[in-house]
Amino acid sequence: MGSETGTGAALPDLPESRTEPDGSVVIRVLSYNIRSMRDDVAALARVIRACRPDVVCVQEAPRFFRWRKAAARLARTSGLVYVSGGATASGPMILSSLRAHVEHTEDVLLPRTPGLHQRGFATAVLRFGKARLGVLSCHLSIKDWERQEQGRLLLDRLAALDVPHAVAAGDLNDRPDGRTFGLLAGALQDGWATKPWGREHTTRLGDPLQRIDAVFATEGVEVLGCGVPMGLPGVEERDLRAATDHLPVLAALRVPAS
Repeated sequence: MGSETGTGAALPDLPESRTEPDGSVVIRVLSYNIRSMRDDVAALARVIRACRPDVVCVQEAPRFFRWRKAAARLARTSGLVYVSGGATASGPMILSSLRAHVEHTEDVLLPRTPGLHQRGFATAVLRFGKARLGVLSCHLSIKDWERQEQGRLLLDRLAALDVPHAVAAGDLNDRPDGRTFGLLAGALQDGWATKPWGREHTTRLGDPLQRIDAVFATEGVEVLGCGVPMGLPGVEERDLRAATDHLPVLAALRVPAS
């Protein structure tokens, strides 16, 4: 494993994206809270490009003035395309590589509690050759009781995508010993717990160590590795510090042909 400081040995290899002879695909899914692109956007794009993702589940995408222009800029500088979300999902967003064929998208606004932020989900069904994958990007509430209900709604929405395989990724505002994290980990595969790779904790370097960002997958998806890509070639610690106040989570997944 890579060290918590980033000064240890290089990371073991994470499988590259590919299509297998049986029609299954290996894809890379990245989850990243980008703090409305208020920090160093060039550093942010360098981190994303170095991870070589097929899908990026973004949290805290720009939501206000000219947000679509900002989303398009991030996609372009990261070598990706916009799929869904942003202001229309109150922050969560999905980007993808050109490898993905977009079958369906839907942005979902969740019930709002007065005095708390509006929350939502960005969702999509993507096809990679013969493999179809549902994708959900989320950023859950800071309040435990509201977060728990949003976790239930997440599982309902993932099932409503009506695909055999799906991933949900995002900023949970909860730790693995929390009620909502436990709810999701009980119904889905927690990527880090299933196949740990890289760094575990996702809070900003120097902050208290917490794992509050995660990638989950439904049964049948094989987790080949999941964690913070600190030490991955091209991912520089200075860029991770400059890009935003969270660390990204990168997962390699094998998705069977549908």
